[in-house]
Amino acid sequence: MITLESKVPHGPLETKWDRHRFSEKLVSPTNKRKVGIIVVGSGLAGASAASTLGQLGYQVDCFCFQDSPRRAHSIAAQGGINAAKNYQDDGDSVERLFYDTIKGGDFRSREANVYRLAQVSMQIIDQCVALGVPFAREYGGQLANRSFGGVQVSRTFYCRGQTGQQLLLGAYSALSWQIDRGQVRMHPRTEMLDLIVVDGHARGIVVRDLVTGAIRSHTAEAVVLATGGYSNIFFLSTNASGSNVTATYRAWKQGAAFANPCFTQIHPTAIPPSEAYQAKLTLMSESLRNDGRLWVPKQKGDSRSPEQIPEPERDYFLERRYPRFGNLAPRDLASRAVKHICDDGCGVGPGGLGVYLDLSDAIAQQGLEVVQERYGNLFEMYQRITGEDAYKTPMRIYPAPHYTMGGLWVDYNLMSTVPGLFVIGEANFADHGANRLGASSLMQGLADGYFILPYTIGHYLATTKSGPVGTGHLDVRAAEERVTNRVARLLRGRGRQTAASYHRSLGRLMWDLCGMAREEAGLKKALEAIPALREEFWHEVAVLGSGATFNQALEYAGRVADFLESAELLCYDALHREESCGAHFREEHQTPLGEPLRDDANFSYVSAWEYVPNGRPVLHKEPLVFEFVKPTMRTYQ
Repeated sequence: MITLESKVPHGPLETKWDRHRFSEKLVSPTNKRKVGIIVVGSGLAGASAASTLGQLGYQVDCFCFQDSPRRAHSIAAQGGINAAKNYQDDGDSVERLFYDTIKGGDFRSREANVYRLAQVSMQIIDQCVALGVPFAREYGGQLANRSFGGVQVSRTFYCRGQTGQQLLLGAYSALSWQIDRGQVRMHPRTEMLDLIVVDGHARGIVVRDLVTGAIRSHTAEAVVLATGGYSNIFFLSTNASGSNVTATYRAWKQGAAFANPCFTQIHPTAIPPSEAYQAKLTLMSESLRNDGRLWVPKQKGDSRSPEQIPEPERDYFLERRYPRFGNLAPRDLASRAVKHICDDGCGVGPGGLGVYLDLSDAIAQQGLEVVQERYGNLFEMYQRITGEDAYKTPMRIYPAPHYTMGGLWVDYNLMSTVPGLFVIGEANFADHGANRLGASSLMQGLADGYFILPYTIGHYLATTKSGPVGTGHLDVRAAEERVTNRVARLLRGRGRQTAASYHRSLGRLMWDLCGMAREEAGLKKALEAIPALREEFWHEVAVLGSGATFNQALEYAGRVADFLESAELLCYDALHREESCGAHFREEHQTPLGEPLRDDANFSYVSAWEYVPNGRPVLHKEPLVFEFVKPTMRTYQ
């Protein structure tokens, strides 16, 4: 039986983190050289954590399944990174960033964590500038800012339309320095397939070498998961094709509670799907909504090209529905508005699955050169994919699965319910509640890796006595056996269907029944269909080749098998939460105007699920106590 202890320190909100850091026990420089830490994942959260821990003197082993840390999915975050520096003098502050994040998450996040994130945000920008990240600048040399969805200030720092890539290169340079110093050992093309737990503490991982197929164990004094989110459970998503749930799901099966799995964000500005066998979707940065306007023809079925439709015959539906925020309405509201317009028969493009994202007004008012400077690479990417010139014809966009607010449950120290297992970045649930504000994912990943984990993991190591764990230990051998047996079972698959076909079927099922909108009947239908699909997968999937060599079919099949299990957990969570909040929209719970209807009296808690072998998961609740912000009806109208 797991217990949830948030370990939020007492005292005023603005001093909690500083007082907590001072109270944390430290590991001496000499002892750090004797301590090993495993970091799984090398995106922004993983690379920043591994490099910082290495610089502190720990012996770090960092694992990623890509051929280089530079290939992590963090490069796909295009629009920017939030920080409360208030360079624009427009009223921003740590308190306002804190409030915007709490409100944007529909009051379903832990106050203390969110305030700490807002505090740390200002250090992140200075750190990244020191690492050479080329943020955009104003004419006078000051760092530039722009607006993002869900806020009324300009606090988003950006590098044209490639912010994630530039931030990752900065973190990678810091990581490379520690690799060169011998403080970090990098293990590319290596996938974590299980967690090693010894005497109740996380002490290592079991991995498969994706080139040779070798299965081996690595042990350490602590394990850090920085493996991202699970939006590929929907098959079509904005995530990289390799993004998966395996590391966090296997940790769940070893005792780490999984929190709020149903909080899955749908992003409003993806390029619409174009054909039935498409493998993934491409994101058009939310930064485009800063200067772009979303609209559709008022007349259903209007076949004219967009430039031929005059202003009075256009429906700028976000500006009409949310006059205060307009096109900068939060992602969950914007996505549902776009889908509603298309479902009502007013969509544009093939199948009516699209609305126009039009920057012609910005080009006319600010000039073509300014727009090109801000968004040029996004326009180029759009043209390469669609063959259309968005400078002349508005982009077409449609919602797509994007970010997962749910993840492994962690306390204030970022430690899971398994002592010694720390979870950072998108892999944990901690900061975004039921809906993430744009430009906050990069902020959280770097805050966790650079400025929070290095303090909190030190306290755990300083206060925990643990002896060496060799590869011959019974718990290590048991974990290796679990992995070996699972790989062998996958390789016995000699059916007639590919793993991709099952992934596509699962994705369609999840999108229809547990996607942008959910209802009780559909969720119960999904909970009947998923086990049947999973059973068919294990009987009919074809996994060719050997486990003793490079075998991408085997890699993919293992990830799909985990999606087929974790999908059930997601639906259980969506079914039990009988309210609408943020990205979780239950059709039965909405206002007369179609907005989400929260139930604070009954659901103001984090839902943390415990794994039960061969049984239904058990729900545990962490109450959300709001001392400094009063939950209110979230309105952007």
